[in-house]
Amino acid sequence: MKNHWFLAPLAAVFFFACQSSTPTETIDSESTEVVIKEEVKMIPIQTPKGEFKVFTQRVGDNPDIKVLLLHGGPGMTHQQFANFKEYLPQAGIEFIWYDQLGSAHSDQPSDSTLWTIERFVDEVEQVRVALGLNKDNFYLFGQSWGGILGIEYALQHQEQLKGLIISNMMADIDEYETYAKQVLGPQMPKEVFEEVMEIEKNGDFENPRYMELLGEHHYPFHVLRKPQDQWPAEVVKMMGEMNPEVYVYMQGYSEFGITPGATLEGWDRKADLKKITVPTLVIGATHDTMDPTHMEWMSKELPNGQFLLCPDGSHLSQYDDPEHFFPGLISFLKETNQK
Repeated sequence: MKNHWFLAPLAAVFFFACQSSTPTETIDSESTEVVIKEEVKMIPIQTPKGEFKVFTQRVGDNPDIKVLLLHGGPGMTHQQFANFKEYLPQAGIEFIWYDQLGSAHSDQPSDSTLWTIERFVDEVEQVRVALGLNKDNFYLFGQSWGGILGIEYALQHQEQLKGLIISNMMADIDEYETYAKQVLGPQMPKEVFEEVMEIEKNGDFENPRYMELLGEHHYPFHVLRKPQDQWPAEVVKMMGEMNPEVYVYMQGYSEFGITPGATLEGWDRKADLKKITVPTLVIGATHDTMDPTHMEWMSKELPNGQFLLCPDGSHLSQYDDPEHFFPGLISFLKETNQK
């Protein structure tokens, strides 16, 4: 659930054109040639403020395993999962990139009444129906804010799910804030963390010093564990395409919690995890912005839960610890499919 304002100018150098046709491309793997089919579909969504369209793109083809990806933010984009293409199709797994309403290649209405958890859950259900996903093939993967959305969707519609993946997200916003301020913040040099907290106390989030400090002392350690000039182009592009209207309304400005009054303030589903009975994988990372101990606890509260730790990873562990992230994810999907 990160807000990388400092990357926006850099992202402008990257150009992306959404193809309306159905391209097919061939990728050479070590042992065989893998043909990956891609299909873009703009899905009409009914909302209290009228009809809008959201972007989806299917990659691969598997009638039994179809993974719908819920990106973070809120207001980020499907580019968060760009490198899934390098791993899942080769394992015979189909996935669907998806930009939520307000994000990137989907419509971006300027109406804050649309930015609620309940409406986003309804949107995911409409996308599911339009794509023909059901309990025999539908896996929902949510990372960060997408993890919140995945939990909320499962609590309302788990009869439609074959499996759920909650990635890099805790079940309690207040505990996330406590972890950020009491564990992650003090890992910075003392004077740096004090300056960051002083900026937050004053609400001076437009101060360029705020992002300068976090860009040097926080993001490369807990968001994506690489120097910023080595971050993948897709991630940089995603940050540049973020919709601040959605992000700020739901998350706020702070990097160490939720701004008072934001939609996600006070969100807590710890007591409801036991109601989610479908097979569920919780993914955490040792260096995450989220507490890995809490995420392991979540997996034990879920009646049919498993936990995957990415020991070298952070919040975007698919990029900085793919050696653990993808084998664990693929194993869960295939094992669940055999049940």
